[in-house]
Amino acid sequence: MATPGRVAVLAHRKKSLGGGLDELRALLHAEGVTDPLWYEVGKSRKAPKRARQARKRGADLVFVWGGDGMVQRCVDALAGSGAAVAILPAGTANLFATNLGIPKDLAEAVRIGFHGGRRRLDLGKANGEHFAVMAGAGFDGAMIRDADGALKRRVGKLAYVWTGLTHVRDGAARVRVRIDGTKWFDGPASAVLLGNVGKIAGGVRAFDGARPDDGVIDVGVATAQGAWQWARTLGRMVVDRSERSPFVQVTRARKVDVKLGAPMTYELDGGARGRTNRLKASVVPGAITVCLPSSPE
Repeated sequence: MATPGRVAVLAHRKKSLGGGLDELRALLHAEGVTDPLWYEVGKSRKAPKRARQARKRGADLVFVWGGDGMVQRCVDALAGSGAAVAILPAGTANLFATNLGIPKDLAEAVRIGFHGGRRRLDLGKANGEHFAVMAGAGFDGAMIRDADGALKRRVGKLAYVWTGLTHVRDGAARVRVRIDGTKWFDGPASAVLLGNVGKIAGGVRAFDGARPDDGVIDVGVATAQGAWQWARTLGRMVVDRSERSPFVQVTRARKVDVKLGAPMTYELDGGARGRTNRLKASVVPGAITVCLPSSPE
């Protein structure tokens, strides 16, 4: 691996991993990085500005300390820049890191940043913003919007299950989905999911075979309504294959246009973005370079 020219750290100061940011500084120093560009933010939405500053100042390797929301904000700002992103999974779910095999171990994650492999990975782009894991509207978006921060800190991804139970009685709305310009779905649905990787909120495998380097977005529409149908659907996703559920339809696409019959909450990588009547999404192949564990010889 080539030696990075300039190293930057973008850290969500409210997130924790290992011995904290002091340990991170020590690990960087041990790699010969004594004066990294260093940015700390209290909220992930403030990260894009800092990411752009880091790139403007010549950062070639950017360590991102935080959860999926922090990672999403940073890759959105760095997409297409050529800078390599090293993920330090300090959040609750860390779904992008988990899907990529990056461990919740600070020393190992830093080692991967300096000495692991580097690959250009796809990102999705929904309503003008990149996402690394998923975008969703309906049941999924409402579940993530209402997951209490304190509850997530106490019980982790089970918070999504708990809040999900409060939405199983939400009604379905008419949803129309066009895949690469062709009508694919038109009917009542309670959730629409767009995935760049296989595992989504709560660690549930929603898309079998999904990879962030295959040049497509995986698309799922859930028609389940009520507690019984959702229990069957989630059960299939946990122990089997989601597409075998009678209440799930899945496909793959380069471009997706979703029209919602009623405004629904939508989310990107676990971060709520409000309500919308439409999701326009596409895959952006090779949009971001990510540091990954080296494959065994």
